[in-house]
Amino acid sequence: MKYSGIGGQAVIEGIMMKNKNDYATAVRKPDGKIEVEKGCYISMTEKVKLFSLPFIRGIFSFADSMILGMRTLTFSASFFEDDVEEEPGKIELWLNKVFGEKLEKILITVSMVLAVIAAVGIFMILPLGISRMIEPWVSSETVMAFLEGVIRLAIFIAYIKLISNMEDIRRTFMYHGAEHKCINCIEHGMELNVDNVRASSKQHKRCGTSFLIIVMMISILFFMVIRVDGILLKVVSRIVLIPVIAGVSYEFLRLAGRSDNPVVNILSKPGMWMQNMTTKEPDDDMIEVAIAAVESVFDWRSYLTAQKESSI
Repeated sequence: MKYSGIGGQAVIEGIMMKNKNDYATAVRKPDGKIEVEKGCYISMTEKVKLFSLPFIRGIFSFADSMILGMRTLTFSASFFEDDVEEEPGKIELWLNKVFGEKLEKILITVSMVLAVIAAVGIFMILPLGISRMIEPWVSSETVMAFLEGVIRLAIFIAYIKLISNMEDIRRTFMYHGAEHKCINCIEHGMELNVDNVRASSKQHKRCGTSFLIIVMMISILFFMVIRVDGILLKVVSRIVLIPVIAGVSYEFLRLAGRSDNPVVNILSKPGMWMQNMTTKEPDDDMIEVAIAAVESVFDWRSYLTAQKESSI
C-alpha cells in the first residue's frame, strides 16, 4: 500500500473527496445524474504555523473536518429538500433580516457547537456518571477508570448499531464503503474503475471511525493515570483532556495511514473491526459517484505511473 494523501467522507447520497486544499463533492441527484461541486479549503494548520505542530495539529484537523463536513453535507442535502414552497415563519424572517447572507454560516456553526456539546455529554460525561453508580462496590480507581472506558465504548457501539438500522444512515454507510474502496483501489496500485473498486476493501486505517476508537482507547490510559478527587473535578478533567487525547490519537492515526508496520497494524485492528459497522458494501451506482469525486481532485493515472517508476 502506498499513501496517496486523499481522504473524504460520505454525505447524503454522495461522497466528498479531498486532496490537499482541493475538494469535490459528488452527489447522485434524484434524476439519477451525478452532480459534482469543486472547491478549495485552506486548513487551519496551514493558516497558523503553531497549529501544524505535532499533537496540536490533530485538534485543528478535527475542526477542519467538521467545518468542511457540514459544508458538503449542506450541499448534498440541497438536492433532496421538499419542492413545496412554504411561507417563512416570523423567526425565519427575523433571522434573515438580522444576519442576511451570513445566516447559513451561523446556523452551521451553531449546529457544530451543539453537536460537540452533545457528543461530550453522551460519550464522556454519561459514562462517568454510570461508572460512579458502581463505585461503592469497586475500591480501585484504576479499575473504575477502565470500567468507565468500557462503558464509553459500549455506548458508542450501541449508538452506531441503533442508527445503522435507519435507511438513510445505512445508505450513507454504503457510500462510506465506496469512499474507502476507491482509496484502497488507488493505494494498492489498481486502475480506478468500477470492477477494481468493487474488489477492494471497505476498511481503511485512516478512517474517522478508527480515530474515534483510538480516542476511546487512549482515554482509558489517560484516565487510569491522571486521577482527581471529586465528581466535579472528574467532569472537568474529562472535558479539559479531550483536546490532548484527540491530539495523541491523531498522531497515531497519521502514522497508521502511512505505515505497514506489523505492530501498527495490530494496534489498528480495533478501529478496522469497528468499520464493519460504519461501512457497508456499495452498489455500482455509488461506486460511480465515488470515482467521480476522486477524479475531480486527484490524478490517479499519474499517481500510479509514479508508483510503478519508483518501484523499478
